[in-house]
Amino acid sequence: MTQHVLDATELNCPMPILKAKQALAKMEAHDTLKVTCTDKGSTKDFIAFCHQTGNTLLSHDTEGNQFIFNIEKSA
Repeated sequence: MTQHVLDATELNCPMPILKAKQALAKMEAHDTLKVTCTDKGSTKDFIAFCHQTGNTLLSHDTEGNQFIFNIEKSA
């Protein structure tokens, strides 16, 4: 299992989701992706994205003005 990192700060919707989708497409099953972004709508977007794609949202946190998501790629 490998952890990948995606910096999507300063990108607005829908770019954080699109960048995450591209990164996940290159990953192996059960690898994790840590996404950091500043888009205020990203929490609901990433929850819906993971639900729709079958990937697992392991956690989501807020640190200052940054939103951090840890996603596990589905098998």
